[in-house]
Amino acid sequence: MSDALAVSRSGRVRDLVRSAHPKQAVFLAAVLGVLAAIDGRAEREYLSTAAAVLAVQLSLGLSNDLCDQHHDYRAQTVGKPIASGVLPASRASYWMMVFVLLAVPLAVQNGAVAGAALLATLPIGWVHNRWLHRTAFSWLGWTLTFGLLPAFLAYGGWAGGKHGDPPTLAVTGAAAAVGFCLHFVTTLGDLVDDNKSGARNLPLRIALRVGAPRVLVLTILLTAAAVAGLAMATLTIGLRQ
Repeated sequence: MSDALAVSRSGRVRDLVRSAHPKQAVFLAAVLGVLAAIDGRAEREYLSTAAAVLAVQLSLGLSNDLCDQHHDYRAQTVGKPIASGVLPASRASYWMMVFVLLAVPLAVQNGAVAGAALLATLPIGWVHNRWLHRTAFSWLGWTLTFGLLPAFLAYGGWAGGKHGDPPTLAVTGAAAAVGFCLHFVTTLGDLVDDNKSGARNLPLRIALRVGAPRVLVLTILLTAAAVAGLAMATLTIGLRQ
């Protein structure tokens, strides 16, 4: 009985983690943590940076699958525990709010201004997941979110208050461009399921007109250019004004 209970609990945890989009959350948290370390921040600060981003992203990942559960069910999308009924929506909603409550103190620990910049990505993400990401405006949430991340880094420090200086416009614009491109990167693998579910996000609209292979090539080229532009702006102009 105890072994069966342990297996059941393990399965519930696995389904919860899968619904939180962990790969994207861990990747973005690691990137921001590394960038904070490169910026010369203390170990406790770049760990706090990564932890805050991770909590925000896990919450938004659950929000995404909660908002898409009916569409994922209609398209029979594989690997969606909420849509398949394996993970109750109430449990996913509970943990989504737990991650939000964790995100608030973790974000503010990086400074009041930096924390506000990061926490602003939560309502942006909720609006994106609930209304925008299945429409022609699917790019907007990604662009705004990544445009705020330089402010989170530039104002980042330890404990409350204001630290650092405003981010440069060049880095902010380049980061927003990277976010726009990453929206395409993360969407291309789901074009078939999105089409089945009735979504009409921007990548799918373009793919239906010119074909998925061309969108893939264009996405690779634009993403490489955006990342290179962000690196160049950071190295030449700098993160802060």
